[in-house]
Amino acid sequence: MVKIYCKNSDTTHSFQEGTTLLEMIDSFDFKRPYPILSAKVNNVCQGLKYRAFNNRDVEFQDYTTYSGRSVYCRSLCFLMCKAAKDVFPGCGIVIRRPISKGFYCSITKNDGTQFTESDLKLVTDRMTALVEADIPFRRHEVRLQEAIELFASLGYMDKVKLLQTSSDVYVNYYTLEDTPDYYYDALVSSTGYLKVWALIMYKGGLLLRVPDRHHPEQLAPFMEQPKTFDVFAENLRWNKIMGLDNASDVNLACRRGEAPDLIKVAEALQEKKIVQIAEEIERRVNKKDNPVKLVLITGPSSSGKSTFCKRLSIQLKACGIKPISFSTDDYFVNRLDTPLLPDGSFDFDNFETVDHDYLQNDIIRLLKGETVEVPEYNFVTGLREFNGKKLKLEEGTVLLVEGIHALNPRLTDKISDNAKYRIFINTITSISLDNHNCIPTSDNRLLRRILRDFNKGAFSARESIANWPNVRRAEVKWIYPYQENADVLFNSTYIVEFPVIRPYAERILMTVPKNCPEYSEVHRLMKFLSYFVPVSDKEVPATSLIRGFIGGGSL
Repeated sequence: MVKIYCKNSDTTHSFQEGTTLLEMIDSFDFKRPYPILSAKVNNVCQGLKYRAFNNRDVEFQDYTTYSGRSVYCRSLCFLMCKAAKDVFPGCGIVIRRPISKGFYCSITKNDGTQFTESDLKLVTDRMTALVEADIPFRRHEVRLQEAIELFASLGYMDKVKLLQTSSDVYVNYYTLEDTPDYYYDALVSSTGYLKVWALIMYKGGLLLRVPDRHHPEQLAPFMEQPKTFDVFAENLRWNKIMGLDNASDVNLACRRGEAPDLIKVAEALQEKKIVQIAEEIERRVNKKDNPVKLVLITGPSSSGKSTFCKRLSIQLKACGIKPISFSTDDYFVNRLDTPLLPDGSFDFDNFETVDHDYLQNDIIRLLKGETVEVPEYNFVTGLREFNGKKLKLEEGTVLLVEGIHALNPRLTDKISDNAKYRIFINTITSISLDNHNCIPTSDNRLLRRILRDFNKGAFSARESIANWPNVRRAEVKWIYPYQENADVLFNSTYIVEFPVIRPYAERILMTVPKNCPEYSEVHRLMKFLSYFVPVSDKEVPATSLIRGFIGGGSL
């Protein structure tokens, strides 16, 4: 017998060795408003067919948890791929990235004809039939070479190349009926779990819509994101030109010794974009009618706002414009006046954390040509201080304001829109692990934040991971709603970022104990990073955005 402690019910029950999690669920009494999709076993995500042969701690997960959503969405992607293969044998399916509350993907028919609305209906009907049949997803653990040979025989060369760069001895792959596929983590038990989804035509491809994270019984509301899509498409075009669609392409290029050139090209592309933005600001600043006087820079956590602001300032100077800048963080209310989260901790991402009336008043005075003493926030004492920092907008000067709330309309609602130029910085990851495993944008930023917090001595990796759900909730509420209002979007990722940060991240992640809840994220991130060949950072320039996270920067 094995003893299983259930965190959901805070109870322990004994089971025969080899009992599956699915068979255990009904023995534990806890509220289940939504179907259980997976579980964390000793803080590692597992499917419900996991068999326990030793004593274990178990925490069951539904769609409202990050782990549960990931399992559902991976399974849904397999369902779509299976249906498309059944309807159009030999077709190619590529799942590119999360966008507009779904996954952007494409289906290329083997006969070369265009994918149509009638084709969409055929795939959708097949997906519905598979769900109604409640067919099990089956996991197979095989030697690495056996998996490579299987996918090579099927022509799945994206998976072959990914597995060829793996250091594992054994790997898992899944089958749905007679269709095999590779996914880097657990799936739901059967297709019957996948009741909420939609597949629609979208921007020359398809959008696989998923359930709402708060109300899994209904679809997440569709969100049109044309500017975000354009940035993604621009990166995708560059990736295709370079032949770097997936992680394996990057790995093989790095193994050929091409990493230094990839770093240089990636940096050049970012610098080119910053130059274009600076030149556009120069044009608008020098307009006779309604010139721009205020540049607002925002983005979610760890998108690289501060370094971007400094690099933009340099390019503005090269254009003959003198920039002066400050951060909205310097206008934080005193610590004791900070809004609180439901658990009683400080909500530093809340809009009310910023004394926005005081900040806007200072901006208005600056735009009028007055000299203003701006505050500097002391994060140690939690107090706003005045240390003699005075600013004044002279002729040919533009004001840069950077912070997570910079694009919130309430922050500058008394200032004419004509006087503003809005910049949104994001990490739009265009590369995938393989054609069916895209990389969540938030993983990119979580790894950056862990590195930055650790290197600055602000938080341990465990603390950064524990706080990440609060950060993400705040971004959804306070930052992303204004993304499409920006005049320009800047993508701060580049193609070799994961190979460069892998050695740094792994050392820090390994400091998190296995017996804490945060280890589940550590295990997932370590597995994700293992798909990338590590690369030295010696070719990364001191002015790089990545230097703000790995250290060694000059800005």
